[in-house]
Amino acid sequence: MGLLFILVIPLAAAAFSLVHADRRFAPAITIAGALAVLILALKTAFMVIKTGEIVAIADWVSCNSLSALILLLVAFVALTSAVFSWGYIEGHTGSDRVKKMQRYYSRFNLFVFSMLAVVLFSQLALVWVAVELTTLMSVFLVSFENTRQALEAAWKYVVLTCMGAAFALIGILLLYWAMKSAGGKTFTWEELTTVSQGINPGILKTAFIFILVGFGTKVGLVPMHTWLPDAHSQAPSPVCALLSGVETTTILYVILRLLPVLEVSPSIHSGEWFLVSGLVSVGAAAFLLIQVKDYKRLFAFSTVEHMGIIMVAVGLGGPAAHLGATYQILSHSITKSLCFFAAGSTLLIAGTREISSVRGLIRTSPIAGGAFLIGGLAIAGAPPFAVFLSEFSILRAGIAGGHYIAITLLGIFILMAFAAVMFHVNRMVFGMPPEDAVRTVLPKTVVISLTMALVPVIVLGLYIPDSLYELLRLAAASLGR
Repeated sequence: MGLLFILVIPLAAAAFSLVHADRRFAPAITIAGALAVLILALKTAFMVIKTGEIVAIADWVSCNSLSALILLLVAFVALTSAVFSWGYIEGHTGSDRVKKMQRYYSRFNLFVFSMLAVVLFSQLALVWVAVELTTLMSVFLVSFENTRQALEAAWKYVVLTCMGAAFALIGILLLYWAMKSAGGKTFTWEELTTVSQGINPGILKTAFIFILVGFGTKVGLVPMHTWLPDAHSQAPSPVCALLSGVETTTILYVILRLLPVLEVSPSIHSGEWFLVSGLVSVGAAAFLLIQVKDYKRLFAFSTVEHMGIIMVAVGLGGPAAHLGATYQILSHSITKSLCFFAAGSTLLIAGTREISSVRGLIRTSPIAGGAFLIGGLAIAGAPPFAVFLSEFSILRAGIAGGHYIAITLLGIFILMAFAAVMFHVNRMVFGMPPEDAVRTVLPKTVVISLTMALVPVIVLGLYIPDSLYELLRLAAASLGR
C-alpha cells in the first residue's frame, strides 16, 4: 500500500492546490505532501534493502533497488524544491497572484507524480505514458514566467522531447513484439528479463537504438540536448532543480532498466553504445561550459556532462563501474538541486543571470555566495565532495578494466569541465561587488531549502551511511554484469 500512497499523495496535493484559493495553502499542502512522500520513500528503501523487490499491485506497480534509489532522490529534491518555491515563487507571480500560485503548485505536484510514476510503474506502456506526462506537466512550469525567452524554451522543449518520445514509442512497440514472440505474457520489466534469452537479437538491437535516441533526447544526451540549456535556464529555479536534479535521472533510469535484457545478446554491443554516447556528451559539455555566459545555463550544461559520465560508467561495465554509476546518480541529483537553489538565490539578489554582471556575491550575500561556491565546487568535482568520489571511482574502474583510451578522454573532459565551472564560479563569488549592489535579505524558506540541500552535499562526501551504501550496491547489481 505504501507505493500506492506515494502515487496518490501528489495527485491529492495537486487537486487541493488547484481548488483552494488561499495563497498560503497551496505551498503548505505541497510541502506536507512532499514530506509524506519522502517518509514513505525512506520506508520503501529500507524494505527493498531487507527483502528485495516490492510489488504493490502485480504487473502494475513495483519497486526494485534501482527504483528505490531514484524514488528517494525524487522525493528529497521535490521536498527541498517545494520549500524553496514558497519564498521564491511569490516574487515571480505579479498580478493575479493567487491564481498563478494555484496553477504553479498544481502543476508542480503533477510533475512530481509523473516522475514517481516513471519509477514505480511496471508496465512499459505505462512507463512511456508517464515519461510523456513529465513533459506535459513540466512544459507549463518552464513557461511559468511567460517571457518571450521562456515561451520559446518551452516550445523547443515540448517539440524536441515529443519527437524523442515518438522514437522511444517505436522502440517500445518493437520490444513488445520481440517479447511476445519469445513467449512473454505481460509487458513488464520482470517478464522482459525472464524471456530475454529468447528475444530476437536483431529486433532487440533495433528497439534499443530507438529507445536510446528517444529517451536520450529527454535525458539531454548530445546531439539531442539542444532543448535542455534553454528549458533548464528559463524555468523558475526550483523547477530547474527538479528538471536537472531528478527528471533527467528518472528518464535515464528507463534506459538503465534495459541493461539486464541487453547483456544477454553480446552482438548488440550495448556497452559500446553507452560508452560512445556518454563520451560525446561529456566532451561536448566540457567545451560548451567554457563559453557559457548565463550561470543557470552553466549548471544546465553541467547536467549534460554528468548524464554523459553516468553513461560512460555503465558502458565500462562491471560491478565497480556500475557502483560508480549509481553513486554518480546520487551525487549529481543532490548537488545539482543545491546549484539551482544557489542560482535562484543569486537571481533574487542580483536580478540578472549574466555571469559578467555578478561580482563579489560572497560580500553581497554570504548565504547565497557561500551556497554558490559550495555548489560550484561540488558539481565541478572538487574533493571531498561526493561528485569527486563518484567520478574517481568510475575512472579507477575504467583503468582496472583496461579501458585506457576511454578513461583518458573522460579524464581530460572532466578536467576541462572542472576548470570551466571553477573559472565562472570564482568570477562571480569573489572580487568587489558592483557599486549599485544592494544587500538583499533572502526569504526564510529559501534559506531553509539551501540548508536542507547543503547538508547531504557536505555529509555524503565525508560519510555514507551503511544502509545507503547497501542501496547503492544493490542498485548497481541490478544493472547486470
